[in-house]
Amino acid sequence: MNDLKSRTKKFAMDVIRYSRKLPRGDEFAIIKRQLIRSATSTAANYRATQRAKSRADFLSKLGTVEEEADESLFWLECLAELATHEHPELKRLTQEADELVAIFVASKKRGRE
Repeated sequence: MNDLKSRTKKFAMDVIRYSRKLPRGDEFAIIKRQLIRSATSTAANYRATQRAKSRADFLSKLGTVEEEADESLFWLECLAELATHEHPELKRLTQEADELVAIFVASKKRGRE
């Protein structure tokens, strides 16, 4: 669990650092704001799962984490489509978001068993 806590925080911080390098422009400003919001929310809400009061509360909070991670993945995919050339950091962040979504989906399934 601590591994995911640090992993989601690292993801959020890496997204913030990457966002600083995005081009100026209205479309990038909108995506940047949404991406930072969803990536940091992934980390903050995962942290909240550690304080869940019940199994149902845990699963509810984990559902929010999954949604925020998936939203982060969406915004990263949008950036990839707007890119004019390959960005290794964007590719890495997209892969990390995809892996986090898969982990949270699997965790929710296991939690319901």
